[in-house]
Amino acid sequence: MKTFTPDTSIASDVIPSPNYGERNSGRDVDMIVLHYTGMPDVEGAIARLCTAGTDVSTHYIVLEDGRIVQCVPESKRAWHAGVSAWAGEEDVNSCSIGIEIVNRGHDWGYPDFPLRQIAAVIALCRGIMLRRNVPSHRVLAHSDVAPARKKDPGEKFPWHSLANSGVGHWVQPAPITRGEAFMLGTVSDDVQNLQMALAKYGYGVPVTGKYDGPTMEVVTAFQRHFRPARVDGVADHSTLMTLHALLTSLPAEGRAGVK
Repeated sequence: MKTFTPDTSIASDVIPSPNYGERNSGRDVDMIVLHYTGMPDVEGAIARLCTAGTDVSTHYIVLEDGRIVQCVPESKRAWHAGVSAWAGEEDVNSCSIGIEIVNRGHDWGYPDFPLRQIAAVIALCRGIMLRRNVPSHRVLAHSDVAPARKKDPGEKFPWHSLANSGVGHWVQPAPITRGEAFMLGTVSDDVQNLQMALAKYGYGVPVTGKYDGPTMEVVTAFQRHFRPARVDGVADHSTLMTLHALLTSLPAEGRAGVK
């Protein structure tokens, strides 16, 4: 791709990626997916996202010092989400903007996200939400849309700070207390109700009534985003109450589960 004019004035540079396509069926953007780069250095991350043949790309990269690089125009389909699903949508790339946040990730020590980097993510997301009319509850983690494969941006990512600035959906997590919880292998109507609630929020989870591996993966992803104090895949009272509060506080257009 030749260089292009960035979609936002807060992008400090354009590094065009050849890895992109057209949005399928003329889909409009209605989602933002946040990632971390998960590589030991920024140079390697940019090279991977902007080199032909890697089959991955992103619309934006947010560096640790707060600088923003655009790699794919917002009108195009970047290849950032991979095999993923949300609220019945299985072509997440065609309806989303991908933002890669420079962070070494879980495999390389997983450092905290600097405040200036988070401030840049917030400013970038707010601009995209305004330009593309993206609802706040459709600002999601890569782990939300691909819970079996991904952990990013992870439990250290300050979703509460984003929500305080109008980016993303958030409630105060319910306190962690002792009590009964759904463990792997549990079969009950209550497990089925949990699966239905997760699916209603948007997660791709089979509704079987059995607390199986895929359900545990989705619960783990939910905890990374919404109850990060303990990420163990165990559906305890805190997890259930936090999910209930999120569903209750969703705007009316987000409650149908499938757009």
